[in-house]
Amino acid sequence: MAQTEPRRGGALAAVALAQFMVTLDMTIVNVALPSLDADLGFGETQLPWVVNIYALLFGGFLMLGGRAADLFGQRRLLLSGTVLFAFASLMGGLAQAPWQLIMARALQGAGAAMMAPAALAVLTLTQREGRERIRALGVYAAVSAVGGAAGVLSGGLLTEYAGWRWVMLVNVPMAACVLLLALASVPGGLLSAPLGRKLDIGGAVLVTAGVSTLVLGLVRTEQHGWASTTTLLTLGAAVLLLVLFVLWENRGVKGDPLVRLGLLAKRNVAGANLFILLLCAGQFAAFYFISLYLQEVLRFDAARAGAAFLPLTLTVVVAINISTRLLPRTGPRALLVAGGLLAAVGFAWFGALDVDGSFVADLLGPSILTGLGMGISFVPLTGAAVGGLPRHEAGMASAVLNSSRQIGGALGLAALVTAQATYTAHRRAAGDPPLDALTDGFGVGLTLSGALLFVAALVALFVLPGKRAAGLPAGGPTVRRGAASSSPETTTAPAGPLSDRAASPLSESR
Repeated sequence: MAQTEPRRGGALAAVALAQFMVTLDMTIVNVALPSLDADLGFGETQLPWVVNIYALLFGGFLMLGGRAADLFGQRRLLLSGTVLFAFASLMGGLAQAPWQLIMARALQGAGAAMMAPAALAVLTLTQREGRERIRALGVYAAVSAVGGAAGVLSGGLLTEYAGWRWVMLVNVPMAACVLLLALASVPGGLLSAPLGRKLDIGGAVLVTAGVSTLVLGLVRTEQHGWASTTTLLTLGAAVLLLVLFVLWENRGVKGDPLVRLGLLAKRNVAGANLFILLLCAGQFAAFYFISLYLQEVLRFDAARAGAAFLPLTLTVVVAINISTRLLPRTGPRALLVAGGLLAAVGFAWFGALDVDGSFVADLLGPSILTGLGMGISFVPLTGAAVGGLPRHEAGMASAVLNSSRQIGGALGLAALVTAQATYTAHRRAAGDPPLDALTDGFGVGLTLSGALLFVAALVALFVLPGKRAAGLPAGGPTVRRGAASSSPETTTAPAGPLSDRAASPLSESR
């Protein structure tokens, strides 16, 4: 039975709020770290794990969460992940010792790994094909893009005026809203596995261990260095596990694979995932450098440092609205090339920081340009990664996309923070004043972020299919209802009503 307009709207609201929560929590604790350290008494090596453990569990379990959503039901995984996320947030808000807060953040990461792929799959399976789904992807892209910046903003305000515990407790009422909306609006057809197949346990173990080990190695490079034995052994083990995973999926798996390798061979899927990996590598590092510049150089308090991200956040929202309107006419590639170049220039402009600078002179202009580039990119990026896929692969594709986002963020933060720290140490050793050396180091890191976005624009230009190949003219071709498909590769994802089939306007022609 087709969903009514209110139920589709409720499903979109549930998806948007769920995605907002998981992206918000990537950054919301950053500004609160000094306050919670003073309250709970973290050791020097413990404090970074408040941030790192979330990224580790989120990135490590995304593939498993996405495939579990396909096999056991997108609605069920969305609800279960939301309950776990709410419980972990409450646990973190009530924490009385460092280990309790770190455990809460770990459970948040696991809950997010269930919620994120299930939410995107629910969106693609409940919104009708054409302009309605493009608008829905625009909403999803907006909350994904805004969540990180809003995390810094809200984290600063909550820490300053309500206390650091509220950076955790704020998730509880939001999770309750997600549960109510999902129960009321997400159709029962997404309760159980459409194919009734078994989970690929071998692939799940290998990819979860491989991605978790990779993220672990990346987030610990600031502590151990890139050339240390610990780092090299950890990253080497991660590469070995991921190679074994590819071999297993290609030859060893019996039945339904965790990730169909043919999916990654599609130009739109491969290009979109590589683009978002580079985008998040630059974005996460840039937000880190800008937050530190505001607090350590310009001496902003937590509330002012958070509020400084407001122009960027608002520009992202405006740009996403523009991108949503242009996408049916231009196709994903043109928008991603333009967005990547604008963000590249914006990040490079950030690199011209001055030790005696100000927000208006040094940050306002690049904030607007960067927000414009990021906002233009997110809608076509999400659509290109998941459009035109069969229903039983929607969770898989969204998990791959979210994994690329998490791995990109961890990789960029590890690599660029190392570059910044090395340059800063070199300048201090040469006799430069400490604050000047620190500011110049931040500038180098931000300039490298711009270079990553320039490479992302090249990826969009040379890897993604053009407008004609993406099938965007006239809102996307449709497949006659009930038409048989010759293979799983040519079966398209259902549109809004679960019984309808339509080829996505964002899919690559086969």
